[in-house]
Amino acid sequence: MNVYLAEFIGTALMILLGNGVVANVVLKDTKGNSSGWMVITTAWALAVFVGVVVAGPYSGAHLNPVVTLGLAIGKGFSWALVPYYIMAQLAGAITGSLLVWLMYKDHFDATEDPGLKAAPFATAPAIRNKVSNLASEIVGTFVLIFVIFYFTDASMSTKETVTPIGLGSMGAIPVAFLVWVIGLALGGTTGYAINPARDLGPRIVHFLIPMKGKGNSDWSYVWVPIVGPIIGSTLAAIVFLMISK
Repeated sequence: MNVYLAEFIGTALMILLGNGVVANVVLKDTKGNSSGWMVITTAWALAVFVGVVVAGPYSGAHLNPVVTLGLAIGKGFSWALVPYYIMAQLAGAITGSLLVWLMYKDHFDATEDPGLKAAPFATAPAIRNKVSNLASEIVGTFVLIFVIFYFTDASMSTKETVTPIGLGSMGAIPVAFLVWVIGLALGGTTGYAINPARDLGPRIVHFLIPMKGKGNSDWSYVWVPIVGPIIGSTLAAIVFLMISK
């Protein structure tokens, strides 16, 4: 499988299942309505597991622009591949989110609260304070990327070089547990985007779809789940490089 197709499919599956569980928990008249944060964080961890299993053997299963960024800074992942990985991840996130909307369309239509309609698409802070919201995304992403450095083993080989690409399929279980604990421990403030594509792609879908009563897409907040993860990933890579010398 082409590495970019692997990133696209892996990210789409992750978003389908991850945003799908949010829809199942918050939308009106679903079977999982009001089942709570434990259900959301557990399913998100398993969604990451699914994405990594599928994409890991081919692309390293970044599924997240700041994983790609962090590996480029800290592990020597090729900078030439970075923009194409990110485009594939964003396209996958858009596709997965669109599928969630199509599957749960009747429940979106039955739900009156614009905030609940928006929740399966993009993150939003529990208490809106952009300084502390940014800090939450920085810390959560730092933990994600710093720990990922310790189970990245997949690589792409040519006759001349060996390029580290990230998580092999064996990384699926540990990274699932990692995302689970981040959600349980650190996700209560902002919904733990820790992934710009995971937030931006579905937010674009929310903006574009013809859904009655959906409210606005909160573009004034969108920079937080983009800038925060970028800072967190960069700091994690720098610290890893400092202590691994």
